[in-house]
Amino acid sequence: MKMKSIYVFLVCSLPVLNSFAQEAEKDKDTDTKKTFKKENLFTGGTLNVSFFNGTTALGISPFFGYSINKYVDVAASMSVNYISQRDYNSIGDKLRQTILGPGAFVRLFPVKFLFAQGQYEHNFIKYKYIPAGNTGQPKETYKLDVNSFLVGGGFAQGRGQSDSYYYISILWDVLKNKNSPYVDNIGRALPQIRAGYNIALFQSR
Repeated sequence: MKMKSIYVFLVCSLPVLNSFAQEAEKDKDTDTKKTFKKENLFTGGTLNVSFFNGTTALGISPFFGYSINKYVDVAASMSVNYISQRDYNSIGDKLRQTILGPGAFVRLFPVKFLFAQGQYEHNFIKYKYIPAGNTGQPKETYKLDVNSFLVGGGFAQGRGQSDSYYYISILWDVLKNKNSPYVDNIGRALPQIRAGYNIALFQSR
């Protein structure tokens, strides 16, 4: 299932990458020299707020990236998340997670207002487990790190019409590691709804 989801993402990317290759070929044919363009740099951030099945998830993910062309954006990111879950193993218990996740993503735009996204994260997680009050069990705190690969898509409002734009996306962790912050206690990938703002840097006036 994991490999199938990654395969589907890659197959969906082929038309966009093919368009990129055709543009590159046109530039080559017309002897247009491709160089780094500082006006293609962008920054921004994503806000993640989710409430579902006794779970509260709050997070922010600033990023810094580069638009390769009108079809492809790439960026480095850093996510900071807090997740609280009730009734995790038994009625009345709680699990709290603080997560720091450096990573990177690629966004593919088959059209200017829709995109597919693949995002890798290496999450450093601090867990605090609080058992139900009537169990007499002690609290537990431990740390671990885990990889996640989030795949999905979204909508961009204003891309191609102005230098900066809003977007909203929904992503799933297709790796579904049992320790991932993006799966529930029975291994199901939880939808990650993220909204944010993309800010163009050094845009022309």
